[in-house]
Amino acid sequence: MKKWIFLLVFTISTGIATDMFAQGCSVCTATASNLDSKSARGLNAGILYLAFMPLTIIGFLGYRWYKSNRSMR
Repeated sequence: MKKWIFLLVFTISTGIATDMFAQGCSVCTATASNLDSKSARGLNAGILYLAFMPLTIIGFLGYRWYKSNRSMR
């Protein structure tokens, strides 16, 4: 039962976040299309830099959750 609740909350929150950030993606696309090669590489590096920490935290929490549920079986 807990797995279904987690899956439902995760699906709903992902859907809301996708709709919320859709405008930001179009702004980045419009900005990137007007940049030269060096500036575009800098924009890509900045995006990766900003995404690294949240993705690392999510990955760590997912790994811990997986390991804790795996040991219960």
